[in-house]
Amino acid sequence: MIGIHMNKINGFLYGLLSSACFGLIPLFTLPLMQAGMRFESILLYRFVFSCLALGAIALLTRQNFQIARKDIPSLLVLAGLYDISAIFLFWGYKLMSSGVATTIHFMYPVLTTLLMMVFFGEKKSSRRLIAVSLAVFGVWTLSHGEGTGDISLSGTLIVLLSALAYAMYIITVNQLKIRKLQGVVLTFYVFLFGGMLLGLGLFTWGDLQPIENWNTVGNLTLLALVPTVISNLALVQAVKGIGSTLTSVLGAMEPVTAVCVGIFIFDEAFTLHIGSGIALIIAAVLLIIWKR
Repeated sequence: MIGIHMNKINGFLYGLLSSACFGLIPLFTLPLMQAGMRFESILLYRFVFSCLALGAIALLTRQNFQIARKDIPSLLVLAGLYDISAIFLFWGYKLMSSGVATTIHFMYPVLTTLLMMVFFGEKKSSRRLIAVSLAVFGVWTLSHGEGTGDISLSGTLIVLLSALAYAMYIITVNQLKIRKLQGVVLTFYVFLFGGMLLGLGLFTWGDLQPIENWNTVGNLTLLALVPTVISNLALVQAVKGIGSTLTSVLGAMEPVTAVCVGIFIFDEAFTLHIGSGIALIIAAVLLIIWKR
């Protein structure tokens, strides 16, 4: 009995760690942008460093890297969706406060439910419809009223596209027949192919900015490790300890962490309208996730 209780406590702590780590993306990204590095280059370095770390972990834990040739198109689709989501989120960081951008991105469970109801015939319910309404009202609240400052319509739409791409990524993972791949290996290949696609685009239409100093190395390394590797590994342990539903609920720490980072480290504004919008979106997501 004590062992089961401890497993649940550990699972709860791992869930908090996973979502909090993911919410730290702005902490390592914004200093790189402020130093003049474009988000395309930041993302490519993040993918490369994350691949190295995830590959090392998979090797140490003796996981199977083998994939079938027929899985490659599916992995390319997943990588493309992940690229789109990440690019639009980082673009959103340039157009609005990082906490608000992360909160709008956190709408992806709501958008996932909406897509499943519209395109896959998932049953409609009053709870889900209320959640969608709350999320829409939350986004409207964020982008209106005094003190919203740099939260523009274009920035909001860009981050909504990020959330939509991630929702499509989640749906695609569940629909495609590659679920036999373990989480670390699947993430490794998504980042590998995602980096290849992003690199192809960079070298065709732009250029990869060099890493010029050790501060940049540190931020890029932490960006690859904390919100990616540590977050993913903690997520796996959380699901084992407390299940996927409660782990998803604890994901609400993601926007809360990002908002706190923005306020206390980057002096981003926090007003009644922003706080109300964030609360509405988090409530909508929890309503979608939480089931009796």
